[in-house]
Amino acid sequence: MSTVPAAPGDSAGALGEKRSGPSFPDLMAGGTFVVLGLAFAIGGSQYDIGSALRMGSGYVPIALGGTLAVLGAVIVVASFRGVDPTVANADRGDIPWRRMGLLLAAVMFFGFTVDGLGLGPSLLVTTFLAALAGRGTRPSRAAIIAVGLTAVCLIVFVALLQLRLPVIGDWLGG
Repeated sequence: MSTVPAAPGDSAGALGEKRSGPSFPDLMAGGTFVVLGLAFAIGGSQYDIGSALRMGSGYVPIALGGTLAVLGAVIVVASFRGVDPTVANADRGDIPWRRMGLLLAAVMFFGFTVDGLGLGPSLLVTTFLAALAGRGTRPSRAAIIAVGLTAVCLIVFVALLQLRLPVIGDWLGG
């Protein structure tokens, strides 16, 4: 029976077993969540917070940033228990670079084009790219997903919430 060596800092964490220290991947992930959560909460505190019934522009960043920081702290504390060797030694496969690139491209495309193209076309391309990032999603299925999500988003954000973004932007003559 062969065993695969654990990642540095990973240990079984069972009672009575000598631990080699915290789980390094969990410690780093939790620390990253704490730092990002605090950054968003601190950034959000520069805006009007308001109350739960009349939320200001800083309310959501503070609430979500605080939640992320607390969850990160829980992960950091849990990293000191060690990890189950079956989890630490699991084969995770290759890093899905193509899928990560498509998601990053989708978010950046939306950010750079929503003002010029308008909400409709930007959402359509963004959701198409994001749908292509799904495992085994064909372009035809991604197009169906994109059309459906774009329609739902336009109904919710433009018709119901009356978001003040043009559906068709200046670049397309809107």
